[in-house]
Amino acid sequence: MRLSKYCCAVAFGVHCASAFLLPQSKQHPKFGSANVVVLQESGRVEWDAERNEPPQTSESSFATESAGEATERLGLNSAPTVWTEFGRIGQENQVVNLGQGFPDWLPPEFAVESLVEAAQDQMNSPHQYTRPAGHPNLVQQLARRYSTHMSREIQPMTEVAVTVGASQALYLTLQTVIKPGDEVVLFEPFFDLEEEGVITGGEWVLEPDMLKKYVSPRTKAIVLNSPHNPTGKIFTRTEMEYIAEGLEFAGPHCIVISDEVYKYIVHSPPKQVAKDESPLCRGHVHFASLPGMWDRTITVSSAGKTFSATGWQVGWCIGPQRLISRIHQLLPYVQFCTSTVSQEALARALPRADLPYKGHDSYYDFLMDRYTRKRDLLANALTTAGFAVPDYDQTPGGGFFILARIGSDIANAIPKERIMAANPAAPGGRARMDWALCQWMAEEKGVLCIPASPFFSTESAEAGAADGFIRIAFCKTDETINNAAEAFRAMKDAILLEQQEQGHCQSQNTTVAATMGQ
Repeated sequence: MRLSKYCCAVAFGVHCASAFLLPQSKQHPKFGSANVVVLQESGRVEWDAERNEPPQTSESSFATESAGEATERLGLNSAPTVWTEFGRIGQENQVVNLGQGFPDWLPPEFAVESLVEAAQDQMNSPHQYTRPAGHPNLVQQLARRYSTHMSREIQPMTEVAVTVGASQALYLTLQTVIKPGDEVVLFEPFFDLEEEGVITGGEWVLEPDMLKKYVSPRTKAIVLNSPHNPTGKIFTRTEMEYIAEGLEFAGPHCIVISDEVYKYIVHSPPKQVAKDESPLCRGHVHFASLPGMWDRTITVSSAGKTFSATGWQVGWCIGPQRLISRIHQLLPYVQFCTSTVSQEALARALPRADLPYKGHDSYYDFLMDRYTRKRDLLANALTTAGFAVPDYDQTPGGGFFILARIGSDIANAIPKERIMAANPAAPGGRARMDWALCQWMAEEKGVLCIPASPFFSTESAEAGAADGFIRIAFCKTDETINNAAEAFRAMKDAILLEQQEQGHCQSQNTTVAATMGQ
């Protein structure tokens, strides 16, 4: 895998294989007894306190002057993102949506029942504020479960923090760790093993020498996501040991932020059981469980992916008190507390998930079986259409995405005018092959997937590293996947027909030329 290193003032957020790190922040205006300093594009302008009037400004500059610091960082005229762009395309066209990663079915019955029970609990009434650092019932359940995960006793009140989803957990963690000038290292997809354009048991790998190259004394965090979005990669224990060694190059103040939201969806576990593998998640190793790593890791996760309830927005951080206490301190200033009803519902649902469920030993076993079957259903449809996918009999995998390689016939069928067309939402402002294919399929073939380039740094995307891949979600009903398979088959049939017609025309031209030569 390729790595990216970002030097930043404030870390705003991390999404799996990419990072959004904010530029150097400007000084806040100082409010004194004599005057107030107002920042404008042209420089500093004083506000005369005696007149109590702001300086005269043009209407065009007002938006810039009145914008807050975070808005300035994002940009007043921010370009659309891959999500807004393909969301728009999906709304404007009739498509089978295999884009964004949320299930299109209800949460399990016991989770819905837990939510209803929590909402109707008159005695405890979870409709009011709860503890900002986490609802007591939920942190007790999380501490109990993670004590088993990590083979150590987790303290519920000091080593657990509940957040509004995993995204906020990442945001808060970075806010409490990163200072101006610090560096953050993230892993970027880069396929390393391929054979004649077909992925056959290939695996995304972490190169230890590359990691050592990027880590420095300025590195304050390494962001790990396993199972990985978008590749589905499961980091091996050996690769995690490389990361642990990398911490030594960085120094004692560097930590690992381990994003583990897909830990219960390891649909293709490694053949051999790894040392320190979680007893509750076959194929998953918690980075914090490695020797000496508990004190240098914040583990991030959430309930949304596991319980098909992304709208509940309950996430958490698990880690040593010295790191979690900083998050506890910041939480009330971001929002007073995560939804009490959702937290209470999850606290009730967690122990029920361990019980037998629909013919399986637990809900988690059912979940693995469901996603394995859906993965195979989608993988068969993709290979039939001409895409290449990992060989899951050889390659470990997790999560609910397939990062498929675009086959040559499909690549050649993309209308040439679409490739490198201007598009403000695409990295670098140009629709490279992955983007052009996804937009063409959504607008003309009736199936919506996500291009790979937004999961790469802009530099790598512009160099073509993502050109050959698209991301497809299989957290969808069988009906949705089957409808997508029909759309893929129709696309392949159309490509074959066009190839035959072109071959026929070429044959006719050859015959005519031969006749004229006589």
